[in-house]
Amino acid sequence: MLWSEYSLCQEWSLSKFVPVAGTVPAMLPLRIGSFTPAAPVVLAPMAGVTNAPFRAMCRADAPDLVYVNEMVMATAVVYGNDKTRRMMTFGPDERPRSLQIYGSDPDMLGRAVHRVCDAGLVDHVDLNFGCPAVTRRGGGAAVPAKPRLLRAVVRAAVQAAAPYGVPVTAKFRMGLWDHLRTDVETGLICADEGVAWIALHARTVEQHYSGEARWDAIGELKQAVDGIPVLGNGDIWEASDALEMMRTTGCDGVVVGRGCLGRPWLFADLVQTLTTGVPVTTVPRLGEVLEVMVDHAEALVELHHTDREALRLAPAEHAVHEFRKHTGWYLTGYPVGPEVRRRFAMVERIEDLRSMAGDLDPQMEAVPGAARTKRGHTNGPRPVHLPDRYLETLDDLVAPREELMAVSGG
Repeated sequence: MLWSEYSLCQEWSLSKFVPVAGTVPAMLPLRIGSFTPAAPVVLAPMAGVTNAPFRAMCRADAPDLVYVNEMVMATAVVYGNDKTRRMMTFGPDERPRSLQIYGSDPDMLGRAVHRVCDAGLVDHVDLNFGCPAVTRRGGGAAVPAKPRLLRAVVRAAVQAAAPYGVPVTAKFRMGLWDHLRTDVETGLICADEGVAWIALHARTVEQHYSGEARWDAIGELKQAVDGIPVLGNGDIWEASDALEMMRTTGCDGVVVGRGCLGRPWLFADLVQTLTTGVPVTTVPRLGEVLEVMVDHAEALVELHHTDREALRLAPAEHAVHEFRKHTGWYLTGYPVGPEVRRRFAMVERIEDLRSMAGDLDPQMEAVPGAARTKRGHTNGPRPVHLPDRYLETLDDLVAPREELMAVSGG
């Protein structure tokens, strides 16, 4: 079925794109309270990446979407960890304020959600059941393997957020392995417990980030779960991919992760593409890319100046070190040469970053197909690590000790 067979409703908030009757399930609107995004697009939380400066770059040309902060650990939130507190930073004009929390102890997760809601820090809480980095301790993508524990965690979060009118959503993977698929059951449990929407990264934990995302699993989840939006995640490199994912799976929207690394303008492409039905791919000249890169780095420096007492390095130097990984993403697809890439990857000062950017040809064009170049993690398959005897009893409610699970600084 061609995208032209879809029709636009007069108001996005009513039903967005409506498929021809009898083809795929009706698409459902995304909402966070009274907020309805300009398009059914969500920024995936990425550890060490989706902080306030990065989200500001994405929001610059597409302000009315859902941009989720990097994940924080429930226990660290409850006990007021300083680094976690700094990670929960939002721009003064940022709405909605979306935060992802992970944990496997229902009581601790509920307390964390209560704390951020009661303090008025957030408008939306997303639950992480897809991270492969914390399965060794029974967190992240390991939780859905225990359905009763999963239900208890989700229920605790939804009940804690309900008095504040803060919606709770959830993101998860297909399962630990192909022979232990948990995605459909996870989606049904989330819907039953009052989650506002669910998002599936269409890979297993074992697959990690390797190979191709298996969009057919998104379609199966959409068919199985009624009443709440189902979003798809995996291999959205260009806006046309979002059109194709929604067309082929019937999902209600997309979650974008690695495709926007070094390309924050992808979100403007997505809004235009999904509201007109005409695919748009922006591939700016190098000068425009470098301008965004420097603005991003300067915003990160400014953020770190507010945390100078907590930093081992001077704020600007710490910020530039943290920013180094972004330089490779911004330069992806531009034939600047390996020596230039190496120098950017070793940059020490913001002044040096500005100078090196000024030395490059602003009229340089990207190589053909640059937008589809994979960026970020591409590793896998990888062994799945779990706590000892974790899978022996899948119907128990025993959660691991959360203080052992701290990763990604949160």
